[in-house]
Amino acid sequence: MGTLTIRDLDESVKQRLREQAAARGLAMEKVVRKMLRQGVMPRRRKGSIFDELTRLGVKPEEPFDQKKFTDALWDEGLL
Repeated sequence: MGTLTIRDLDESVKQRLREQAAARGLAMEKVVRKMLRQGVMPRRRKGSIFDELTRLGVKPEEPFDQKKFTDALWDEGLL
């Protein structure tokens, strides 16, 4: 593991990091490490988009047809 020093960090930014860490019951360094990791690492989808929408409480208007969706992307040249 490496060490990173950030100079001239605005005090208001540091204060917001402290507040966010305290709200989560975590150390400020841990919160910042997580933010940096999320900012630079590719995001991996753990489930289907339907699962994500359901988790967010958004119900699709019609049943999700993945084949229809990917066929449409293929037809548009996006795949």
